[in-house]
Order: sequence, then C-alpha cells, then structure tokens
Amino acid sequence: MTKKEKALLAVETLKKKYPESICSLNADNPLQLIIATRLSAQCTDARVNLVTPGLFAKYKTVEDFANADVQDIEKIIHSCGFFRAKAKDIVGMCQKMISDFGGEVPSTIEELTSLPGVGRKTANLIMGDVYGQPAVVADTHLIRISNLLGLVSTKDPLKVEMQLRELLPPEESNDFCHRCVLHGRDTCISGRPKCGECEMRDFCSYNLSDK
Repeated sequence: MTKKEKALLAVETLKKKYPESICSLNADNPLQLIIATRLSAQCTDARVNLVTPGLFAKYKTVEDFANADVQDIEKIIHSCGFFRAKAKDIVGMCQKMISDFGGEVPSTIEELTSLPGVGRKTANLIMGDVYGQPAVVADTHLIRISNLLGLVSTKDPLKVEMQLRELLPPEESNDFCHRCVLHGRDTCISGRPKCGECEMRDFCSYNLSDK
C-alpha cells in the first residue's frame, strides 16, 4: 500500500467515525477564531473555551482589541499560560489588521503569518475554516497520528504539512486535520494509544509493528 493509498483510507475511515469535522475552539467569527487559536498555543482547547466567553464579551471588535490595555487582556487570559506574550500578540495582530488589512482577518498564508503571534498552524486553520481553502493544520495530534500511521516520518511541523499536502485530497485536508484531533483525544491518545479499539489498526504502521 502506498502512502497516498493509506492517506485516502485514513481520510475515509475517520470521516465515517466523525461525520461532523468541527474545530474544537468556540468562535463566532474569524476575529474570534484567530484570537482563540493564538490562546490555544501550549494550552488545551477546553481551557481556551472557558476563557474566551469573558474575553469576547468585553472586547467585541478588532478596534476594541487594538485599543485594549494589554494588562487587562493579561488578567482575563491568565489561566491560558504565557499570558503576557499572548496578550501582546492579540493587541498587536489587531493593530496590524487595522493598519494593513482594513480591519479584516487576512486571507492568505503569507499575510496571516505577518501578524504578531501567527504561525503556519494558525494560518492554516484560518485558511481552512474561514476561507474554505485546502489547509493542513500541523498540530500535535496530526503530527503524532501521521507518524504512527506511517504517512510521514518527521515531527517537524512544516515538513509534516508539506508532505501531507502531497498525500491528502485538497478538499479533504482541513477536515482530516480536525478529525485527527478528535481521534487523538479519544482513541490515539499520546503515550497510551488504544490500538485495539482503533478503526485504523489494520493499516496503521505502529499497530502492525513489533512496538
């Protein structure tokens, strides 16, 4: 079985398991999503979802965030960790959106990654979920599961992204990433994968190996 054949099989298997491929971060608009994604760095989505309702109730527009007191943002997001850097980036990205992009969330990888605190993972999430473009969100779940399946053999996020772009159908790539997150939380758990319960066990390189 080629890697491309295995990737297609993984796509279809996870599609059956998780018909609704949803982002784990709660957001009502692109601005909220890019901010929530920045907060999710080295923090669980569940924690972010507890913090953002209060944040978004107080700061509703890109102008609100751009003019915010960074220390006030810090207090609200404190429990997300790395709160000083995240608060600074949130205010900075909103200021740059106003100065360079007419107050809108940019629509290209290059423009998105020009914003403070926005890397390729965040940019890909926005491209896929907001703009409906082919995207590969190389988060920890996708990187781990892709390696275990035998689709890639690197933990470098950029290399994983680029290699999976060659293997996944473009129209399926973004949803596949969301489904890998769900699968990584309830079955392919880091350090203790439930291989016996996994729908991909028959073609997963890790499960078929001597371990």
